[in-house]
Amino acid sequence: MSERISPHFTREEFACRCGCGFDRAASELVYALECVREHFGRTVRINSGCRCERRNAAEGGKPNSQHLYGRAADVAVAGVPPDEVADYCELLIGDRGGVGRYAAFTHIDVRGARARWKG
Repeated sequence: MSERISPHFTREEFACRCGCGFDRAASELVYALECVREHFGRTVRINSGCRCERRNAAEGGKPNSQHLYGRAADVAVAGVPPDEVADYCELLIGDRGGVGRYAAFTHIDVRGARARWKG
């Protein structure tokens, strides 16, 4: 069983999908995702969390992706359209991070500066 790092998330959910063991998500990111979970009252699925350089390149990630530092997650909320999740994330994260809008998921990160885009 994976280590629980918050009321609704485990370390395993954030782990790099290549199996390298990188699973250290920033506490600010975990807190933000708990806020998303509380707001919608639904399961938040992490499609991609931490990524090593090899996995990031394989997924077409930017060389300075926040996933490389454990400060980003691509998420989907059960039964909620990604644009609605992104709208809430923009309010939640403000100028402290990034929000990317995609057709099937929402990217949220805690980079410390405002960033917005559509994928």
